[in-house]
Amino acid sequence: MEWIIEPWPWYVGGPLVALIMLALIYLGKSFGFSSNFRTMCAALGAGKSCGFFDFDWKSQSWNLLFLLGSIIGGYIAAHYLSNNQIPAISADTIAQLKAMNFNSAGQAYVPSEIYADMSLRNVVLLVVGGLFIGFGTRYAGGCTSGHAISGLSDLQLPSLIAVIGFFIGGLLMVHALFPLIF
Repeated sequence: MEWIIEPWPWYVGGPLVALIMLALIYLGKSFGFSSNFRTMCAALGAGKSCGFFDFDWKSQSWNLLFLLGSIIGGYIAAHYLSNNQIPAISADTIAQLKAMNFNSAGQAYVPSEIYADMSLRNVVLLVVGGLFIGFGTRYAGGCTSGHAISGLSDLQLPSLIAVIGFFIGGLLMVHALFPLIF
């Protein structure tokens, strides 16, 4: 059991991702989690009132199964196959986060200063952040997993541009906006 609880090295995880991507390319499928939202809306009948959702959602049912498996697998991994939920982060990062009043850095999986305290400020931050993520995903034509894993594997230029944009946005958030918000 110890081998499944510990993090897997890159030379195991990387080839597994590559094999899955090669199989998807061979089968003519594209991977991405955000497309599941469109598929779920189409399955629930949203195509009757919006052309964007009017497509053959049954052809994407395999991706819904992947989403369901990811949720179930994540639950099993978090509750039964993990002995340490706290990610290992560098001492410098912990010091920087503590300087921004994140005293739970290095002691909790997520910052309890945001997720444990459901103050109006934190709820607004989570809602606005979720809306930005949803808008960005739709505007970019997919999520980070779809573009960075599937799109780059298919050598799609729009995916390369989107991934560069994701990195620039992340850097701006961490180095410019994050210190202003916190």
